[in-house]
Amino acid sequence: MKTTRRTRPPTTPGEILREEFLAPMGMTQKQLADHLRCDFKVVNRIVNGRSAVTADMALRLGAAFGTTADFWLSAQKACDLYDAARAAGPLPELLVHAT
Repeated sequence: MKTTRRTRPPTTPGEILREEFLAPMGMTQKQLADHLRCDFKVVNRIVNGRSAVTADMALRLGAAFGTTADFWLSAQKACDLYDAARAAGPLPELLVHAT
């Protein structure tokens, strides 16, 4: 099975949070942090792409915005895999078992 390589980086969870949720709602990062009962720095780091969305934060964001935790974790996973693929050297070839 051959995989295709993405030509552009995936949208980060922070960008999704900022552009699809906070901006349309007119909500600040501070207001979201207060609502999620977390430190403002946590939300700010996610929005600015300096921290990853954790499972705990995915649960909180899902509950707050009516999405699923999987939505947030999938966005994070896409970014993590994209970054890993760009940083990885040559990958090993497929193992074929002799029968």
